[in-house]
Amino acid sequence: MQTRPCWIEIRTRALEDNFHFLRSLAPADAELLVILKSDAYGHSLDICAPALASAGVKWIAVTSLEEGIAARALCPDVRVMVIGGVVPGQGAELVKHDLTPVVWEPAQLADIEAAAHAAGVRPSSLPVHVEIDTGMSRQGVSVEGLPAVLAHFAPDSPLRLEGIMTHLYAADESNGVATHAQLACLQQALAQVEAAGLYPDWLNVGNSAALLSSANKEIVVLAARHGMKPMIRPGLALYGLAPRFEPIEEPPADVVASSVHLKPVLTWKTKVISLRDIEAEDVVGYNGTFIATEPMRLALLTVGYADGLFRNLGNRFNLLIRGQFAPIVGRISMDHTVVDVTDIPDVAVGDEAVIIGTQDDETLTAYDHADAAGTIPWEVLTRISSRIERIAI
Repeated sequence: MQTRPCWIEIRTRALEDNFHFLRSLAPADAELLVILKSDAYGHSLDICAPALASAGVKWIAVTSLEEGIAARALCPDVRVMVIGGVVPGQGAELVKHDLTPVVWEPAQLADIEAAAHAAGVRPSSLPVHVEIDTGMSRQGVSVEGLPAVLAHFAPDSPLRLEGIMTHLYAADESNGVATHAQLACLQQALAQVEAAGLYPDWLNVGNSAALLSSANKEIVVLAARHGMKPMIRPGLALYGLAPRFEPIEEPPADVVASSVHLKPVLTWKTKVISLRDIEAEDVVGYNGTFIATEPMRLALLTVGYADGLFRNLGNRFNLLIRGQFAPIVGRISMDHTVVDVTDIPDVAVGDEAVIIGTQDDETLTAYDHADAAGTIPWEVLTRISSRIERIAI
């Protein structure tokens, strides 16, 4: 059966190359915890997880228990971490599927501990990573609340404190002030952990921005000070996009140098399914937001806001056809978009149109979409609809 012509191509070789490059930036004793949450940032967990496992990835991270179970089925020999936390009642499934939880509430630990006891897990054999809130105020235990969490790691408990984690909320700010303050707070938490007689293996800190910048060095120093190994969590860079640093006009030199090595993994395409000629004064799209001022040739594409193309890009963005930019005219519909191909010769039904990616010498990136829509590339990628087929190439 001929399917609707709107699809995504995933270059697994580019994904693997990005992983190897990012691994080369990390210290020898560090580990990369690659972020595959939200269906691998919209790239497809089913495609990306096995590709990365074959490339030598040892740790992957997902948001939820459900994602963790799916990742475990795809990668039986890779460590799978649930970084979004688990809620009480999920402990039994967590233990059953050999998933590593990130926790910060005593109730989370109590549930996992009870499930581990019921499953006959031996003392100190179920690894757990505890998240510290160092200033983001989203998830994580405060330094003041840490003793109640650490109390669950008694010698007879099946739980083992394998890692300490935090989220850096401003690693993409060039001055590093917020990151430095967060790491100072983390230092206080690590002192408490040591005072409790606990010695975790991993300092689970840092994202793509930290790995590509000097923040990476601070994390390494802090880990060594406490006899731990650094664990760094690349997300956006894994998929070929370097984080932007503030101020944008003055990106760190090391980030600029590194970004040229990253290869975009995702290309989003559709096709021209219809062509029409219109006259001056003709209306295009809902509510008549575009009125032709001269005769035009229009192409209809099978992509709309239900596919993840931002509706507010109507009349203000371009897509690529035959290697040229074709302006979107009128409002983007749920399932279709109209573009102006008046000045693009020989456009025909069946021609490919690129939404994200490269065609001939021109490129549209997730950053281009984000800038035009007033958002960030993470949203651009993760909002691409699941109804669009992902194809490994």
